[in-house]
Amino acid sequence: MPLVLTADTPPIAPVVEFGTGALLAIAAAGIALLLVLIILFKVHAFVALLITSVVVAISAQIPAGDVFTLVANGVGSTMGKVLIIIALGAILGRLIEVSGGVQRLAESFTDRLGPRRVAIALTIVAFVVAIPVFFEVGVIVLVPILYAFSKIAGVKPIVFGLPMFGLMLAVHVAVPPHPGIVAGAGVFGADLGLVTAIALPICAVLGFLCFWVARIMNRREYDLAPRVATQMAEFGETTTVIESRRADGTVMAPPSTGTVVGLIALPIVQILVGTMLALSLPADSAGRGIATFIGTPALALLVAVIVAFFVLPVRRRWGLARTNEVFESSMPPIASILLVVAGGGVFGAVLQASGIGTALSVTLENLGVPLLGAAFLITLALRAAQGSATVAIVTTASLLAAAIAEAGYTPVQIAAIAVAVGFGSLGLSMVTDAGFWIVTRYLGLTVADGLRTWTVLTTILGVAGFLLTWAVFALAG
Repeated sequence: MPLVLTADTPPIAPVVEFGTGALLAIAAAGIALLLVLIILFKVHAFVALLITSVVVAISAQIPAGDVFTLVANGVGSTMGKVLIIIALGAILGRLIEVSGGVQRLAESFTDRLGPRRVAIALTIVAFVVAIPVFFEVGVIVLVPILYAFSKIAGVKPIVFGLPMFGLMLAVHVAVPPHPGIVAGAGVFGADLGLVTAIALPICAVLGFLCFWVARIMNRREYDLAPRVATQMAEFGETTTVIESRRADGTVMAPPSTGTVVGLIALPIVQILVGTMLALSLPADSAGRGIATFIGTPALALLVAVIVAFFVLPVRRRWGLARTNEVFESSMPPIASILLVVAGGGVFGAVLQASGIGTALSVTLENLGVPLLGAAFLITLALRAAQGSATVAIVTTASLLAAAIAEAGYTPVQIAAIAVAVGFGSLGLSMVTDAGFWIVTRYLGLTVADGLRTWTVLTTILGVAGFLLTWAVFALAG
């Protein structure tokens, strides 16, 4: 009968005790298998992670009857930490998107900053929008705005689009509630409030760097794809009014800029306030428990979704049927992501049970490789190899979780390592990355120009984000 794990059950141990070298060889072969399945055979990342996990478990001599018990526990422990956060974040982003709030933000910022500062205004909009909205969705939602302002200014979309999309990707990989960083922080046991407190200011600084680097890149002329040139020429010939349609068929203008910014800021402020209060209060006090409850990311996002429900669907009289449709439409885009996160959880559970994580920890310590640097470089390599930022983050976190747990780091340092892993997944966005094709397609770039601009920009931002995170890590030591 297969083993059923409970809280009192000893950890599953391999039948045969392998040496460090053998365990690292199994890990290397597992990573190679994962990359071959994803890159060469185009297997979905979840299935590839599951196959790799089973192969690694069997190779490490984990009892065959316990392998899928380990798989189930890996899925459960990981999804229990991230499912609610990712789902609520997706709902909040979808409500803001459907209400026309993103377009209102763009128009408001550009009106206030003036036509000469359109690039700055759109970059600010991208930063704000990227917090609740997934990268690919944010790009697609902002493209009409990008084309409109590019046509008015008489410039190619890359002039405004490069800093916008670069900053959006930086936020996507490093700031909760996005799935990759949430999953990575969960594997490391990092506090999401601290992760947000570290990542958000760093991303704001990267916004200035992104804008400056993009300006330098835009000194060169890039050929515009005929397809995009045609879209630009035709854009705006028919006037489109962004509106919310009520249940009775009447229309209402998009929500105000203050409303949208408030909805985005609400969960962030609640998480940061709760986290800071919890750290400042005595460990055994009732106040600390309340502060921890208030700062729990799942609660903060639940509060934001409830407020958004009343501010957007109820106030705008969408009707229950349409509101439910909007809620439902937020789920399909995250289904694949959740499967990848679950697969990463399985892989991590296998690495821990087999002793591979501990072996890697000992090896890195003996070689004198700083864990923070190793975390960044491993994630960067995995990102370049297979393209998915989420897969790169959860795989690296699974590999290094044991080393992080045994190193005796402070909570701030663990959070900094999670952020460093996030920035590792930012660099080297190229032909293996779906985001590369989305950006180059909408900006009208050739593959060669995309590599010269987008790949270089994301790598610069990733390295800069890592260096700033390293500074935080050092100060917290």
